[in-house]
Amino acid sequence: MKVYKHMFLALVFIMAMSCQSEQGSREPISAWPQQGITYEIFVQSFYDSDGDSIGDINGMTQKLDYLQDLGAEAVWLMPIMPSPSYHKYDVTDYKGIHPDYGTMDDFKGFVQEAHNHNIKVVIDLIINHTSSEHPWFKSATQDENSQYRNYYVWADKDSIADQLAKKEVSFDSDNITQWHAVNGDTTAEHYYGFFYGGMPDLNYDNAKLRAEIYDIGRFWLQDVGVDGFRLDAAKHIYPDDRANDNHEFWREFRAEMEKVKPDVYLVGEVWANTDIQAPYAEGFSALFNFDLAFSILETLNKEVNVSAAITGHGWTTNEKGSIVNNYTGGQEKFKQYNPEFAIATFLSNHDQNRVMSVLNNDMEKAKAAASILLTLPGAPYLYYGEEIGMRGLKPDEHIREPFLWEAAANDKGRAQWIKPQFTTDESVKPLSEQMEDPNSLFNHYKKMIALRRGSDVLTYGDIEMVEHPNPALLVFKRTYKGQELLVVHNVSGEEQSLEGLPEGFDEIYKFFDEGTPQNSLNAYESTILN
Repeated sequence: MKVYKHMFLALVFIMAMSCQSEQGSREPISAWPQQGITYEIFVQSFYDSDGDSIGDINGMTQKLDYLQDLGAEAVWLMPIMPSPSYHKYDVTDYKGIHPDYGTMDDFKGFVQEAHNHNIKVVIDLIINHTSSEHPWFKSATQDENSQYRNYYVWADKDSIADQLAKKEVSFDSDNITQWHAVNGDTTAEHYYGFFYGGMPDLNYDNAKLRAEIYDIGRFWLQDVGVDGFRLDAAKHIYPDDRANDNHEFWREFRAEMEKVKPDVYLVGEVWANTDIQAPYAEGFSALFNFDLAFSILETLNKEVNVSAAITGHGWTTNEKGSIVNNYTGGQEKFKQYNPEFAIATFLSNHDQNRVMSVLNNDMEKAKAAASILLTLPGAPYLYYGEEIGMRGLKPDEHIREPFLWEAAANDKGRAQWIKPQFTTDESVKPLSEQMEDPNSLFNHYKKMIALRRGSDVLTYGDIEMVEHPNPALLVFKRTYKGQELLVVHNVSGEEQSLEGLPEGFDEIYKFFDEGTPQNSLNAYESTILN
């Protein structure tokens, strides 16, 4: 079996340049947010500019050239507001910057420089809950007459049993109780916190609280200049039995934000199957397609084209389905609620095991996953470090380990806030070395992003699944304004014949270094034909 050399890229670049020559040379396509590429950053692990072992805002500013060169059109920043936790998903000040990360002036400077690099800025906005250390909650627990008392959800001791029967759910395979005693006093009133006691949920039946949240959103859009928000735990503003209230709130939130910034970008985390997600599309610019992410990775692990869906809090797969079905099925349902809706596609994020670890540290599978993601329609998201093959398995700290810029001896910007267990110098080549290796995962990502941003069809085109008798081949068409491409991915570890492709694509010329025409794809190899 030949070693996969990824030479299909050379053929595709010739094709893309041929198409561009008719239009004249041009800059890479900028298609954010509907089809653009966003890069997710955990600031704490990205780049440490001041030597305190913690990644920071000025570090991100110094790396904007890198992000632009990679091809990112936007960044999504995990929480940057003050918080008692390393992850910062429990906010104590909605209009501040965590001091470990820098100052508000640092952040405003970052936003300006990002815009100068043609990179948009999206920040995590955590409004389902606050920290139990937030001044609102402290006041609410200390004084029943506090103006912030009704910013939270309360139940007296006698009603908790009934409430628990309604609210207790299975989350991450563990049953958790969402009603919590204040300071451990089980004889007193309890407060509601879906995730845990340190994250008390906010009460969106309170008009004053809603107004406060809208003011926070306006501050970041108008005063700071960000381009939009990633809305954490969007499905849990109200409990599941109040789904219609959830939908109504997000429609209202979007309307309020559009008053300040008509083109505001709102991407929601609604971790559920497509049917449950779809009604949320009215309140958002985009939602993450969790089904699709799982399908891509499961396809490569099973070496057969599968579709997947979330059922409850678990996954089911259909080996007679297709990755394409996951995309098109969701698109049809979302567009019923919002014709301008964009599907946010991804492979992994800060809540999920890293791609390399899910794929058993198989570099060729990781390259194939990138090829599939970046040839599908939608708006792709890349989790920081995917492009260099960072590894990580839960608990969450270890899927958020520091980025490796250079070998340890020279890596002055490497964060040191945690001792990594998965992404180490022994397991992952740093970026500096991968930049020099044309066959590295980094250069594969960079070429695939350039390919996508150089092609109208791959950026804007519709998708249609192509039935093929070989389940080891993922085959689909991309079409746009009369142009058509056929994309073929071998998702298996064995060479596969390309016989049986649709009429008009019978002549397959795929040249390797030795110049021999091939009518097959090597393991995890891809080709694009016009």
